[in-house]
Amino acid sequence: MGKIAFKRVKGSKSLRQRLLLSALSLKPIIIDEIRADDMIPGLRPHEMSLIRLFDAVSDDSIIEVNETGTQLKYKPGTIMGGKNLVHNCALSRSIGYYLEPLIVLGIFGKKPLSIRLRGITNDPKDPSVDTFRSTTLHILKRFGVPAEGLELKIEARGVAPDGGGEVLLTIPNAQRLTAVHWEDEGMVTRIRGVTFSAKVSTDFEHSMRYAARGIFNNLLPDVHISEDHRYGPPAGKSPGYGISLVAETTSGCFISADTAVSWGRTDETGELDVEKEKRNPAEDTGAETASWLLQEIEKGGVVDSTHQGLLFLLCALCDNDVSKVRVGTLSPYAVETLRNIKEFLGVTFALKPDQETGTVALICTGIGRGDLFRKMS
Repeated sequence: MGKIAFKRVKGSKSLRQRLLLSALSLKPIIIDEIRADDMIPGLRPHEMSLIRLFDAVSDDSIIEVNETGTQLKYKPGTIMGGKNLVHNCALSRSIGYYLEPLIVLGIFGKKPLSIRLRGITNDPKDPSVDTFRSTTLHILKRFGVPAEGLELKIEARGVAPDGGGEVLLTIPNAQRLTAVHWEDEGMVTRIRGVTFSAKVSTDFEHSMRYAARGIFNNLLPDVHISEDHRYGPPAGKSPGYGISLVAETTSGCFISADTAVSWGRTDETGELDVEKEKRNPAEDTGAETASWLLQEIEKGGVVDSTHQGLLFLLCALCDNDVSKVRVGTLSPYAVETLRNIKEFLGVTFALKPDQETGTVALICTGIGRGDLFRKMS
């Protein structure tokens, strides 16, 4: 057996995506200088939790972390999937932080994936579990992931700081993804959404719904925002409320926006996170999220800013065929995704900006995960 050749990268930036691309391409990596100069150096609790999650759905992976947590050595194993798995997510990030890489791993597992994730379901920093259910799963179907067995159930809500939320994710195997030509976002035909409240009065939900509908009803008649009030164990361990909205179009696009309001959490230094300490009134939360959704629609493109990175990754992993998609202004995360895809998979996207619409068309030839394995062997 020959010596393992590790790919070396530095810093905590894109750690989640680098781990995912390492697992998909079977390229072992060493990540050095992880927050080496910070007051508290090394991996954060949510990153360690993510690494354990990768290990849980894989077989024969090797993970080594040095004493200070500033170096991570990761040799990916076989993505297995599995049934009745349970993972407790670190409370420094919400479940949405874990879901994006997990759903991609699940697609390429040897067995269908069924996993229960516990932690924070709704948070301003990461996409909510509602957004994954209403929007992200529809994007997977575009690439040929079977609709049967593709589901996300929200069994309990959980907000910061103590979480207590729980979701059940099931992902069928696809093994191969179908290339897409997806450039027409169509016209918005209806708005759907959900508000939630946990351990607080339903008045918060009424205020959010009223404010959001007040904006949308001036533009189109088909608007429906449901309520999801939780109490007792299904409400989690901390009080909070939030809203998730999605615009559906004539061409089958889903454009989303969401946020949540909670009573804050402490950061790694033990100080209260100022961003979470500032709590918007419920009416302002509804109005601002509705306005955010309209801004995403105005940008154009077939997905919102949050989903650009996932869209590009799925295109790169498609069968050896050409995919062409169109998005609005590229987000910083999307740009970083394009760089990581080129570095790990060797797939380069051609970009064609449209000055008239402000959108960008991207074209690539998918590497095909099965073709990738053959190329490496």
